[in-house]
Amino acid sequence: MSNVGIVLISHSRTLAEGAAELARQMGVGQVAVRAAGGTEDGGLGTSLDLVEAAVREADEGAGVVLIGDLGSSVLTAKTLLEDWEDAGTEVALADAPFVEGAVAAASAAAGGADVAAVTKAAHEAWEFRKA
Repeated sequence: MSNVGIVLISHSRTLAEGAAELARQMGVGQVAVRAAGGTEDGGLGTSLDLVEAAVREADEGAGVVLIGDLGSSVLTAKTLLEDWEDAGTEVALADAPFVEGAVAAASAAAGGADVAAVTKAAHEAWEFRKA
């Protein structure tokens, strides 16, 4: 059985890779979590090409959930969704906090949740209180 994959889109390659590392641990090695951070030349920003490549790498047959850090990462994700032509891969964008959403999504995906449930779990991370 394949699990839903997760792509973390950040303006910073380092931030995306760090959050992906944490989410992979929370997915107990059963979830493909990919980082799509920064630009192709390593600068700050987002890259549609990097996001698309990460989606293809994260797709294990059960779909992929995207989580972005800031405004233009979300715009990049929405652009990908508008242009996505691979009808065999369901891709959804979660409205979620970056780190907490990634952890919640990975935990849900490791439990066998589908794209809608993983997206919902990521979104519900807005409610995680720290005080």
